Amino acid sequence: MRKEKRKRLEAAGWKVGNAAAFLELSDEEAAIVAVRAGLAKVLREMRAERDLTQAQLAAEIGSSQSRVAKMESADGSVSIDLLVRSLFASGCTGTAIARAFAAVGPRRKARKSA
Repeated sequence: MRKEKRKRLEAAGWKVGNAAAFLELSDEEAAIVAVRAGLAKVLREMRAERDLTQAQLAAEIGSSQSRVAKMESADGSVSIDLLVRSLFASGCTGTAIARAFAAVGPRRKARKSA
């Protein structure tokens, strides 16, 4: 968002932020959402690169077309485990999967020593 627009909205009493702030997500919860979205993106891109339909991918990984659609949209009912297993089952490399996790970036907080 442009600076001028942000200032105009804030001056009018609007709060400007992101989805994580709006939903009051912790850093950990926001990271999980980002990982799920990243894995869904890798699955969608991999399917498109292989020129497969959702139904064809579903048959390949032993699932249904509707489940693949949910995986690709990062639906909350789809576990991260299922996304990763489906990526491996469809021939995706570990490197490609790791990119989805790496995109989230470091979120570590310094620990206090005892």
